Amino acid sequence: MSTWILLRGLVREQRHWGDFPAELARALPEARIVTPDLPGNGERHAMRSPASVRAMVECCRDDLRQRGLAPPWSLLALSLGGMVAVEWASRYPQEIERCVLINTSMRPYSRFHQRLRWQNYPAIARQVLRGGAERQERLILRLTSRHARDSLLPRWVDYQREYPVSRANALRQLWSAARFRAPELRPPVPVLILASAGDQLVDHQCSLNLAAAWQAECRLHPDAGHDLPLDDGPWVAATVAHWLAAEGQATKR
Repeated sequence: MSTWILLRGLVREQRHWGDFPAELARALPEARIVTPDLPGNGERHAMRSPASVRAMVECCRDDLRQRGLAPPWSLLALSLGGMVAVEWASRYPQEIERCVLINTSMRPYSRFHQRLRWQNYPAIARQVLRGGAERQERLILRLTSRHARDSLLPRWVDYQREYPVSRANALRQLWSAARFRAPELRPPVPVLILASAGDQLVDHQCSLNLAAAWQAECRLHPDAGHDLPLDDGPWVAATVAHWLAAEGQATKR
């Protein structure tokens, strides 16, 4: 049985995956799906978020060891989680079978204004200054989704109130993401890159640049937002299953 580790992004937790873990499980019926929280988020919200992506990797490895889960693992990761996956696969390739990177961005392959669209700077700055769970979640939903219903908002607000991500932890996660620099060479594992043409938070060119630099397979969703598993989870699950099937056929040749 293969084990898939799902890694979320900035100030998000495992419950923000919504229906996607079940959708992936249906597409990969032989797989075990694990959705850990990064330190500072979700069930681990009381922990101090690491100030580097490398430290986040070590926290994830410790978490899996405590769960009794042995490698190798497959990683499916969104945004900041994609940076964690890249660092993990680069430093410990013997632990990772493959990576699926969704709407991630990283130096040196993308510029700052591509990694966080400049049109969003004023709204993000206002949120940092004013705070408030409902205002924060409404902004995140607007920036990350093109198709989610407004009925999702109260649920997200409840998540934040139950497991509040502190402003200090949010800033440390943002600082970690801003400082992260990807390796020049692709991690020595199979890599699939997924991107959304309708991403309003991160320019999808970031994913295309990364795929070109690493000569990695890339698939572009025509209209989903940044949170691709939320906007079209079945498409993500089916694309991953198809990729795995093609990978298996190539191995047999």
